[in-house]
Amino acid sequence: MLLSEVVEASAGVRATSSRKNKINILAELLKHAEPQELAQVVAWLSGELIQGRIGTGWRTLTALEVVSTGSPGLTVETVDNFFDQLAGVGGSGSAARRQELLADLFGAATGAEHDFLIRLLTGEMRQGALTAIVAEAVAAAYDVPIAAVRRAHMLSGRLPVTAVAARTGGAAALAAFRLELGRPVQPMLASPGATLEEAVAEFDGQVSVEHKMDGARIQVHRDGDSVWVFTRTLRDITASVPELVELVRKLDCTSVVLDGETLALEDSGRPRPFQETMSRFGATVAQELLLHPYFFDCLHLNGDDLLDVPLRDRRRALGEVAGGLAIPALIAPDPEAAAEYFDGALAAGHEGIMIKSLDAPYAAGRRGRAWQKIKPTHTLDLVVLGAEWGYGRRTGYLSNLHLGARDPDGGPPIMVGKTFKGLTDALLQWQTSEFPRHERDRDAGTMYLHPELVVEIALDGVQTSPRYPGGVALRFARVVRYRPDKEPHQADTIDTIRALLPGAK
Repeated sequence: MLLSEVVEASAGVRATSSRKNKINILAELLKHAEPQELAQVVAWLSGELIQGRIGTGWRTLTALEVVSTGSPGLTVETVDNFFDQLAGVGGSGSAARRQELLADLFGAATGAEHDFLIRLLTGEMRQGALTAIVAEAVAAAYDVPIAAVRRAHMLSGRLPVTAVAARTGGAAALAAFRLELGRPVQPMLASPGATLEEAVAEFDGQVSVEHKMDGARIQVHRDGDSVWVFTRTLRDITASVPELVELVRKLDCTSVVLDGETLALEDSGRPRPFQETMSRFGATVAQELLLHPYFFDCLHLNGDDLLDVPLRDRRRALGEVAGGLAIPALIAPDPEAAAEYFDGALAAGHEGIMIKSLDAPYAAGRRGRAWQKIKPTHTLDLVVLGAEWGYGRRTGYLSNLHLGARDPDGGPPIMVGKTFKGLTDALLQWQTSEFPRHERDRDAGTMYLHPELVVEIALDGVQTSPRYPGGVALRFARVVRYRPDKEPHQADTIDTIRALLPGAK
C-alpha cells in the first residue's frame, strides 16, 4: 500500500464532520491493507507509531530544509523502515544521523505526505479519527462486532494488534484474546458524580465506598517471581519502584493482577503532594522517597481471570490476596455511614470518595457510571491550549491559561475557558520555562501551545456561553495541579462538561 493512500483517507476524514462517513472512509482503506502493513496503518490513523517515541521533536522537524517530490512513491513498508531506523539511533552523532534519515524520508515525500508525516511525528494528527473511530472502522472493514474489537483491544492494549487479528482470524481470533500476565490492560475509569446521596441511590445502596486518593494509578502483574508495574498510560516503571515489586512478591499467590494507587506518605501517614509521588515514576534508580500501594481491584488471581465477575467477588479476592495493602471500603453502607466516611476521607487528606457498583464487571478502558468519584467540588482534566503573558506582579510570566476539552470524535480540543487562579509562584516559573517547548504559535499577548499538557481544574459549575465554541464555560475555574501521568487523549470530553450544566440529563 502506498503512503499516499493513507494520506488521502486521512484528508477525507478531516474534511467530514460525520462520524459515519469517517468510519466508512477508514474501513474502505483498511480493507485494502495487507496483513503485514495493517498494524502500521492502524497506528498511524490513530495518531501513533508502532515504534513509540523515536526522538523527533517539533523543532527537529521544522528545521529540515528539503524539497518534496512531485509524485507519490513511498510505501507503508518503506516509511515504517525509516521509523525503525530513527528509533534505533542513539549515542554520539545521533542528532546528525536523525537529520540525515529525516531528510531522506521527507525528500521522497509529496507535499501532502510531508504534511501528514509532520503531524504524525509531532502528535498533531487532528483528523477527527483517533482510537475510538479507528476501532469502529476495524469492525466495519472485517465484519466483526464492535464489542469484540473493543474487548480484544482492552485485553491486548494495542489496537494495531487487534486489527491484525480481526483481519486474519475474524471474530474467533478476537475472542481468543485473554488477559496476559505482564501485558497491561486499559484501566477502568470513573465519571464525576453529582452528590454522594445520588450516587448511592443510583445503585440501590449496593456500592463499595472507598477513599479517592491523590495518588498515581498503578497496575501490577505477578507471575511466579516475575513482577511488572505499569502506570495509567501502560508505561512499564518496574525498574524505578523496587519497593512495590518487593511487596507484590511477598503476596500469598502464584499469579495476580491488581489495580490501585500508589502514594508517597509523610511520617504521620498523610499523603504527600501528588508531584512528589510522580517524581518517582521518572526515576531510573531507587529513591529515598518510598511509595505505598493501595489496591482497590483484583483482575486475576492464581490462574483465574476476574474481569467479568461482579465487583463484590473481585473485592473478596482482593481481600484474600492483598490483605493490608487493600484499600479499606464500606460495603453497602447506609447513607449516614457513607456521609461519615466521606468526611473522614477529606480529614485524612484525600480528594474525596469513590462510589462503585458492587454488581458491575471491570469495564477496562471505559468511563461509565459504574464508578463515580465524589469530591467537594467538580474537577476536570483539561488540555492547555495556550497562556497569556501576565502583568503586575506576574509581568514576565506566562499566566492566564486557555483550557480545552477533548473532542470525543477525535477533533482538536474545544476551548471552554481561561483561568489564572490557583497558580503559585512555582507553577508560574515552571509554565514560563516549560511552555516554549510546546509552542505552536504566538502573538503579542499569548503563546499558543500544541495540545500536549493536561491540567486538573477545580470549578464550581458550568454555564452556557456563546463566548466559546463548545457553547459552555467553566465557573470559577482554578488550577489544582498538572497531570504528567495523563495524555491529552485521556482528558475530559466536551460531553462530560456539558453534562454538568444545570438540568442536564
